[in-house]
Amino acid sequence: MKLHIIETGKFKLDGGAMFGVVPKRMWQKLHPADDDNLCTWQMRCLLVEDGNRKILIDTGVGKKQDERFRKHFYPHDDILFDDALRNIGLNKSDITDVLLTHFHFDHVGGALEFDQTGNIVPTFPNAKYWTNQVHYDWAFEPNAREAASFLKENFVPLNSAGVLHFIDVEEGIRFSDHITLSFVYGHTEAMMIPYISLPSGNTLIYCADLIPSHHHIPLPYIMAYDMRPLESLKEKQILHEKASDGKHFLFFEHDLDVACGSLTRTESGKTVFGESMKLSDIV
Repeated sequence: MKLHIIETGKFKLDGGAMFGVVPKRMWQKLHPADDDNLCTWQMRCLLVEDGNRKILIDTGVGKKQDERFRKHFYPHDDILFDDALRNIGLNKSDITDVLLTHFHFDHVGGALEFDQTGNIVPTFPNAKYWTNQVHYDWAFEPNAREAASFLKENFVPLNSAGVLHFIDVEEGIRFSDHITLSFVYGHTEAMMIPYISLPSGNTLIYCADLIPSHHHIPLPYIMAYDMRPLESLKEKQILHEKASDGKHFLFFEHDLDVACGSLTRTESGKTVFGESMKLSDIV
């Protein structure tokens, strides 16, 4: 098994929206905002070579969005998959599976791209793309609060092309030899959280938007984007319990500086961030 971090670029989101009910005077010390109250975030994906499968988890925002979109979210420091994969001796045709945790634009936008004739095509021509029916239906007919995050051009063409496949919504279902899936409902409906069993005996939890950065580890630090914040609170508590054993480590998709890290408990029993880790230290 091999793991590779694939950083696709950065974008900006409102700091208040990212930290919810936490006062700005507190989160500003952790993640300073610009004059427009926007904070910069990473779009970090993970490539897992599991047996004969090369599994990419999430795809960033991609390059096909128009200027109006770009002025709103300021995607920058873009890294093309061609370049990122070439750096590890692979190309887009080598990817066998794309596991999409959910269909918010910053996680699924890179799943499709424009070809030379201007048509939208799958970015990874030989890959199967994976979601679940519960989430697909939720995204296809979104509520008014979440509609701006679900852009149909990011996922409907995958279904039309016949490359989108559906995973049974069954807690702990096995996706590959070393990946099982958990399903969470606080951020959005049936978001998938991959648990990756490593040769070392450790487990890497791909947190997606349940815990987007190490700043979001404290229980009250829940995004205003979450549809069911109290459910997110419960789901974070469950993850805290699992990841405080010294054998589970967290992968942060949006953290600007920290890709992986550990949790630890204080003497009072509070779960807090432990330390930043390299993948090589965990695997």
